[in-house]
Amino acid sequence: EREREREREMKTESRQASSPLRREAVEFLINSADELRVPPTVKYSALSLFAHRFFLSLSSISHSQSQKWLLYPLRTSNLQLFALISLWISTKFHASSPRLSLKTLKSIADSQISDEHFTKSDFVEAEIIFLETLDFEIGILSCPAFAMIEEMLCKLRAVAKVGEMVSFETCLDVLDLVYENDGISRLCVESPFYICAGIVAASFVISVPKQRWEFPLLSWMNFVTGCKEREIMGIAQAILEHILLPSPQCK
Repeated sequence: EREREREREMKTESRQASSPLRREAVEFLINSADELRVPPTVKYSALSLFAHRFFLSLSSISHSQSQKWLLYPLRTSNLQLFALISLWISTKFHASSPRLSLKTLKSIADSQISDEHFTKSDFVEAEIIFLETLDFEIGILSCPAFAMIEEMLCKLRAVAKVGEMVSFETCLDVLDLVYENDGISRLCVESPFYICAGIVAASFVISVPKQRWEFPLLSWMNFVTGCKEREIMGIAQAILEHILLPSPQCK
């Protein structure tokens, strides 16, 4: 247990910066999902699939895979194509969501990806490469953080009027920004309760006037989730610094 706590502290304190390529691709995925108006479950499942599965797997692909033109050299435009593929796959796994057509995805690519013109055949090839990179092991596509945030907000509003000042939309905006940072966003998979508590706490700081901070938010979160107050505070601080401070690339 102590080792796990130490590992979380290291991840929080390091506040690992995302590579420019990854960050641009994640931003593109979020903007594309919003433009396509896909359900949040599809959007966040796609983000998790792309950021936590596909992108991380690129460092361990075989030599033969790495020689494919969509992977070498790895360009922003190619990663944006794979971001669209993650949305495409996500809609296929969520039965309640209308599937995205290849025509729709290509239209997004034609209008938003300026460095490369991708054909329909390129989309099909990219999907195969995407699945090969994951060894065809998609698993269950979900984003537990999304549902947990909604549940946590409902519980907060049930015990404190100040909870009404923290909107679900603000929390989702913060979740979007969290995905830009590799180090923080991995907690969505590794410690979903902690990242959800951190997101709600950060949204509380952003939304609620300081004069209304008398509600013992961290103590309440510790009671509801079992997460340690110091851990929640550290994650919330890392999130706020990522949102409010300029990234190293902007300095």
